[in-house]
Amino acid sequence: MSFDTTAYNRQMTHFDGHDSVWLFGYGSLIWKADFDYLERRPAAIRGWTRRFWQGSHDHRGTPEAPGRVLTLAEQADAICHGMAYRIAPRVFEPLDIREKNGYLRVVTRMDFMDSATPATAEGVVYLAGADNAAYLGPASEAEIARQIADSHGPSGPNRDYLLNLAQALRELGWDDAHVFALERELHALETTL
Repeated sequence: MSFDTTAYNRQMTHFDGHDSVWLFGYGSLIWKADFDYLERRPAAIRGWTRRFWQGSHDHRGTPEAPGRVLTLAEQADAICHGMAYRIAPRVFEPLDIREKNGYLRVVTRMDFMDSATPATAEGVVYLAGADNAAYLGPASEAEIARQIADSHGPSGPNRDYLLNLAQALRELGWDDAHVFALERELHALETTL
């Protein structure tokens, strides 16, 4: 699959005819909701865990030196906490461009983490699988942190993506061993420079 998934995502018809759709965000969508939404609620999806395994050639890196951003990896017992946004379908147009670098819209069930109703909903998550051209895959925490430290793209330094996410997760009271380990590795690298 190519880097740009915009056209593919625009063919998704699962929610045609709906006035609103729930969108689950697990990375920059948690701390950078620069789109119109009708409602925002903390949520989680089961069977998935965050991983910095996706290359960023368009936001946090360049085609010659891609940064690393999040995707989800399947893990049977995992729970990935994030933020759910109820959006009008028209909002997918700019989001498909923002998430075009290998991400596909996938239907998912999400559990809301607040006391409001409903307690669960079906919605969409942007997922970058191993079959997309921007996928970098697993590496050691030290290697991933080094690539993050060295990468910069049109949306800014890759390190800001990691640090903003870690801060947002802490503020929401959510633990993520992978994200926090990379944050520690990044700080260790920066203190030795």
